[in-house]
Amino acid sequence: MARYFLSVKYDGLAFHGSQIQGETPTVQLAINKALSTLLRTEVSSFGASRTDEGVHALCNFYHFDTEQELTGKFIYKMNAILPPTIAISRMYLANDPELNCRFAATARQYRYRIYWQKDPFRFQRALYYPYKIDIAALHEAAAIFPAYEHFETFSKRNTQSRTFICRLTDSHWEEHRDELHYVVRGNRFLRGMVRGLVGTQLQVARSKMSIAQLRDIIDAKDCTLADFSVPGFGLYLEDISYPEGALTEIKN
Repeated sequence: MARYFLSVKYDGLAFHGSQIQGETPTVQLAINKALSTLLRTEVSSFGASRTDEGVHALCNFYHFDTEQELTGKFIYKMNAILPPTIAISRMYLANDPELNCRFAATARQYRYRIYWQKDPFRFQRALYYPYKIDIAALHEAAAIFPAYEHFETFSKRNTQSRTFICRLTDSHWEEHRDELHYVVRGNRFLRGMVRGLVGTQLQVARSKMSIAQLRDIIDAKDCTLADFSVPGFGLYLEDISYPEGALTEIKN
């Protein structure tokens, strides 16, 4: 039995989240149906990172097991039957057949996009935010998060997580012409965490919260103090990393 990893990208607006929810349209359900059709047996995939409804992915991973030896042509076949809102970009063989795409991941990176000028071509691809903000305050706010490890304040309730400990290795804002992007990288993220980080930082940038108050709410470990109001469609899961040598890419 071999374990394969699929690198998947998708339009989050087309699905009710990534994780399986019965017959509700989700990314995982679409992948499972495509795999089962091609392999002619019922196949269940396992996801590396759960994304909420509306959240996009440039790179999420799903693993599955099969006794069949697969070639790079399998990517073409999967893309031929998957809906147009989801695509397989790469396929890998796990060198350890017990490697778990969720628990073996060493880092995940998210990006949240904001723009100021109304633009129909960015509608629900980034957050339209026509407010005056203090960009210097945003940079200052983002820089403090890697110094913390307990992020209960930025976790939505009803989470399945047993711990609120997350280690962030990067947290910064980037200016891209008329857009601002928040980029955050860490070993793991809690439910709604990135949106909570973004929404709360925007409160700082609009002078509704000071940096001292931001530190206070982190220490409070109280999710009612964070702002989770920014929509999911501005958020992109853009990278997941695994230990060097863990995966062997299967090419055409």
